Amino acid sequence: MRPVYVAADNIISPLGYTTAANMEQLKLRSTGIKQHSVSEYSTVPFYASLFSTDVFNENGTYTKFEQLLIASIKDALEHCNIKPDDERTVLIVSTTKGNVSLLETQPERPDLKERIALHTSSKLVAEHFEFKSQAIVVSNACISGIMAILTGLRLIQSGQFDNAIVVGADVITKFVLSGFQSFQAVSAEPCKPFDVDRTGITLGEGAATIVLTSNPLYNTQIQVLSGAVSNDGNHISAPSRTGEELSQAISSSLIDAGLNAADIDFISAHGTATSYNDEMEAKAIALAGLSNVPANSLKGFYGHTLGAAGLIESVISMQSLKENIILPTPGHSSLGVSSPINIVTSLMQHSVKTFLKTASGFGGCNGAVIFSK
Repeated sequence: MRPVYVAADNIISPLGYTTAANMEQLKLRSTGIKQHSVSEYSTVPFYASLFSTDVFNENGTYTKFEQLLIASIKDALEHCNIKPDDERTVLIVSTTKGNVSLLETQPERPDLKERIALHTSSKLVAEHFEFKSQAIVVSNACISGIMAILTGLRLIQSGQFDNAIVVGADVITKFVLSGFQSFQAVSAEPCKPFDVDRTGITLGEGAATIVLTSNPLYNTQIQVLSGAVSNDGNHISAPSRTGEELSQAISSSLIDAGLNAADIDFISAHGTATSYNDEMEAKAIALAGLSNVPANSLKGFYGHTLGAAGLIESVISMQSLKENIILPTPGHSSLGVSSPINIVTSLMQHSVKTFLKTASGFGGCNGAVIFSK
């Protein structure tokens, strides 16, 4: 099977508009999370990582969501020679909510349903960059980013394409925030992943791009080795109580990569700071024999960026491989899950070669992907 390399990447977030800018802020332990009072989103103040109102404003052609996708792809492409108009290059778009905010800001009209459709946004972005192939949309709750990476990996491994530009984005709206508030899942303070005092998630906005290729000339030291998804079918919103299904995705990824648990140097966990998700994820990691492996959650820096989370957190973890560091988990001070998990709380200088990225989401979906240098 053909090796698949990472040719370029980008992150656009409230912390910065390039991967390098984001990485620098994270090493300084800066966070994008702040308290906001936005009456259009909520009647009460809330914590989130949001862009300033003077950037990525709606315009006549592209929505804020689409502008994020375009800006992220543009920066990533400036760091490699892969051309979007090459018929052997495919665009893959990851999101959970896309343009759902148009229901709040636009008057009802006959074409609104089509304008909100995810395939409409992907087509607009593809036309902007003159892609020859039809764009693919991946939208499967909070594992969308990981699934998009795996879709690109498999399309290249199967020989259908030589390159895949994988991009993800989501923005926070009243619809999104009120949905999580209705579950009483939004923390009244910045989130605390895996902590005994965690009270829920903090949401965030952002976008990220990973350019995948089979061409070793574009290799930037990082290779995508393998990945897998599973579904526990436990509940429409609550995850598995045992962690067995996420553990299956992790184990399948290890087997496919020809690795064992001892080969994983650190874990970039989903770590949403909700009671059930962190408990399930800790159980899954223990079942996979990875309890002692250093693990972090980046949600305390970015909030939960939904369809962009798997991509943003993978890009940051790839940079960690290159710099031989493991980033801390903001908000964590005392372990609050029943299964042991080795949460990193301060910046570690550590020789690292391979990391595991995990994610889980509504509907019982789980995903895992392994990167190595």
